Order: sequence, then structure tokens, then C-alpha cells
Amino acid sequence: MAESAAQPVTPALPVTFRPTRTRAVLLGVGIAMFATITAIALLLENLNPGERVSFVFTAVLLTSVLVLLSRPKVVADEAGVTVVNLTTSRRLDWAQILRVNLRPGDPWVFLDLSDGTSLPVLGIQPGVAKAQAIGDARALRALVETRGTGAADR
Repeated sequence: MAESAAQPVTPALPVTFRPTRTRAVLLGVGIAMFATITAIALLLENLNPGERVSFVFTAVLLTSVLVLLSRPKVVADEAGVTVVNLTTSRRLDWAQILRVNLRPGDPWVFLDLSDGTSLPVLGIQPGVAKAQAIGDARALRALVETRGTGAADR
């Protein structure tokens, strides 16, 4: 992530970062798909009750996948950061986060951690809203630098 000349604004805590446009699209498509498949199941006259149930079950299954894809977020509070990805959630103290990375071409933010690993943060992704993701990454970086050990070697 390129540094700007201006100091990034540190947001008030608690703060939640999530890809709002992507989430809105996924949930909207999920609701529309569920309604369409269910309506088809109810309108087709030659389906027996078991087939209707299988249509609705398929609609629920497909909508559940889209809801799962809309789950990622990052919640920062006074004690640290909670990273919620697709199927996992991880709580980190501020001191565990060394650096926040969003390089050109990255699909989402990565956190460099004190244990030598890197944690993907799907809650900040530049796919649909690149400017929002860059702003969120800068805000999270500012929080890490002021609250944790931070990377002073910009």
C-alpha cells in the first residue's frame, strides 16, 4: 500500500470494516435467487410435494453460500482486533499485529503477525470498492501503529 503524504486518520473505537458493496450485492442476489426458485417450485403444477421441497432446499443451500461469502469483517476495539473470514474467526491483541499490508494486486489485506505468520483479512478487499478498501486498510494500519507494537519502519 502506497503511503500518502497526509497522516491517515485514526478512527474512533470500536470500528467495523467490511466490504459493504460486495455484501449488499451478495445478500441481494441471495434473496432474489431464493424468491425466484421458491416461486418456480410453487408455480410449477406438475411437481409433487417432494420435488417442491427439493427446490426450496436447493434455494436455501445456494442462499446460504452467498450469506457465508458476505460474512467477512474486521472489528477493532480497545483490546484488539477480531478478524472474521468465511468460516473462521480469530481474535488478536494489538501487540500481535506487526504490519497491515495491501499491495497492488492483492485480493485483500494481510496482517503480518508476531508469530511469523501472515493472516488474510477478507473483510478489507479492493474488489468492488477499491477506494474504500484502501481507506480502511490505512485506518487499520494507523490503529495498529498507535495501539500495538506497529511497524515503525515505514
